[in-house]
Amino acid sequence: MTFKPLGKRVLIERIEEPTTTASGIIIPDNAKEKPLSGIVKAISAKVEEKGLVSIGDKVVFAKYSGTELTLDSKTYLVMNLDDILGVL
Repeated sequence: MTFKPLGKRVLIERIEEPTTTASGIIIPDNAKEKPLSGIVKAISAKVEEKGLVSIGDKVVFAKYSGTELTLDSKTYLVMNLDDILGVL
């Protein structure tokens, strides 16, 4: 299934954080926070015109931004371009 965002929106797949610390301590699921970075999977035509982000970019976004969307059993975020804080 393909998804094309409208307006000034992008589709982002979250990058999962490691489950252990550098010293080897395992972080339990209930103590983990949702990742604040992801890979851009799709962009709208307006975002493409601006040229600020492109498909495949690794981006950092605000903690409570975006709307979760499940496509083909994978969870993505649809968010406004303004909610992206920067490109890594």
